[in-house]
Amino acid sequence: MASPSQAPSAPSGSPSVQRLTHAVHDGVATVVIDHPAKRNAMTDAMWAALPPLLDRLAADPAVRVLVLTGAGDTFCAGADISTLGTGAGAAQELAVAAEDALAAFPKPTLAVVRGFCVGGGSQLAAACDLRFAARGARFGVTPAKLGIVYPASSTRRLASLVGPATAKYLLFSGELIDTERALRTGLVDEVMDAAELDERVAGFTRILASRSQLTQAAAKEFAAGRTDRDAYWAEQARGSGDTAEGVAAFLERRAPRFTWTVPPTSG
Repeated sequence: MASPSQAPSAPSGSPSVQRLTHAVHDGVATVVIDHPAKRNAMTDAMWAALPPLLDRLAADPAVRVLVLTGAGDTFCAGADISTLGTGAGAAQELAVAAEDALAAFPKPTLAVVRGFCVGGGSQLAAACDLRFAARGARFGVTPAKLGIVYPASSTRRLASLVGPATAKYLLFSGELIDTERALRTGLVDEVMDAAELDERVAGFTRILASRSQLTQAAAKEFAAGRTDRDAYWAEQARGSGDTAEGVAAFLERRAPRFTWTVPPTSG
């Protein structure tokens, strides 16, 4: 199962909200993990809600980029073991299904991390394409503290991201690491002061939303090892008009207006 929360408990009297919220603005869908009483730990219901939400956002042509973050000053402190009514095996299936759905999202995804990113939170962050973090955030993969077998797909994804040695360090020890080490090992892509994070995310997602979704979707599949799709993407490129528009915009010194969007059934 996804590792349970290893962060300190939230102050008493925190709201008992347990939900995922989302909003779409200027091509960017922002999904927020909102469970403040448990430092945004994921309940069974929240794991189960994520794949259908991602399906809806993937099918929405207005969505060009997805941001995943946590409410308040924490990303996600793991899985909420107090709500594991389905049992450990079923709970792990829910977590893996949510993580896989996030990894398969056909548009660029960015995890925006503040505070704790532990256990299941690290699984979700690793399933995103990119990760930006506020300085002072803490990362950990903690199943060894409870004798839990970390899922094979999650282990492979983590090792692919940070390398086998760092993956083993995190999994064997369950220790938390700081943003400097996370940046050095490839667990995060950018680290900045908390006051700068929102502005950087807004600017970078605007860049992503302005680029060719055709290029992004094909690159995402190829980077994931989908080499069997060369013919499909060549056909999409021929009929998209994005290449012609990109060249014309370059020659005319203007911003391109790319029109290709991910078909609902792609992938």
